[in-house]
Amino acid sequence: MPAWLEVWLQFALCVVVIGFAGVRLIRYGDAIAAWTGLSRSWVGVILVGTVTSLPELVTGLSAVTVAQSPNMAAGDVLGSCVFNLAILALADVVYRRGALYAVASGGHILSAGFGAILLAMAALVMLASTQGFLPSAGHVSWGSLVLLALYALAMRTMYLAEQRNRPAAEAQRPAISLKVALTGYALAAMVIVGSGIWLPLIGVELARIMGWSDSFVGTLFVAMATSVPELATTWGAVRIGAIDLAVGNLLGSNLFDILILAIDDIAFRPGVLYLHVAPIHVLSALCACVMSGAVVVALAYRPVSRVLHLGSWASIALLGLYLINALLQYSHGQ
Repeated sequence: MPAWLEVWLQFALCVVVIGFAGVRLIRYGDAIAAWTGLSRSWVGVILVGTVTSLPELVTGLSAVTVAQSPNMAAGDVLGSCVFNLAILALADVVYRRGALYAVASGGHILSAGFGAILLAMAALVMLASTQGFLPSAGHVSWGSLVLLALYALAMRTMYLAEQRNRPAAEAQRPAISLKVALTGYALAAMVIVGSGIWLPLIGVELARIMGWSDSFVGTLFVAMATSVPELATTWGAVRIGAIDLAVGNLLGSNLFDILILAIDDIAFRPGVLYLHVAPIHVLSALCACVMSGAVVVALAYRPVSRVLHLGSWASIALLGLYLINALLQYSHGQ
């Protein structure tokens, strides 16, 4: 078997395993929401969004420690943010029971807004680091500490908002028990972690065989693979009409992804991570920031019309920005 074919088969297998675990998460996450009385928005952002971002966390740590590829780690995190928002646009195209942004809870504006802030700060940290404006504490940039503080502030603010607007517990109980839901949730998380350790090693080998840069492979291919859980859980949520769970998952994943960027910097021992990554990653961060802003506007305005019977203008803009970023990354990776 040719070496390139073997690597692509390993990549495909990893995607399938991550996708299978992601599908199970939506079932157990929805059950946990029903048993605990938490809203689907909150469960989507915290429980499902965090777990579906575990591939990015494990992949990033593996990339900066085992594979020694900071570009793979940064590309995975920021590429996943762009891809997650493209998934939101696809969900709007697929969902035909109404206008997705009109059906989704207005509470998602908070997580989308914090997402835009964190992405803009990530871009600012990378730019300031390359210009020598940001000091560091040992090998850790002060910018990472700012990102950690902003993430903590976002979680605190969303928790207070959830407590203030917490809905009454649903009368109907799910078919599975809380114990089964928690056990299944933990097992799915373990499968995702194991696959995430394997993924960056495949990505580095793929970049070597195909002659592509680590930045390009990380931003498009590895990011797409680690976002398979978000894609799978969003599809499952849309099918059962759990729109708030789907939107919360995607926006919550983006918040956690920026936290991962700071964690990768802490784990990268040779120096400040932002000094070892290509400037093209700033483009992904800014693109995802603009896309998050479009989501904020769509959730506030709640458009109901569809462009060419496909999706709202916001979703068309999200898909357009994703394609532009992909083309620019491709041009840089050749």
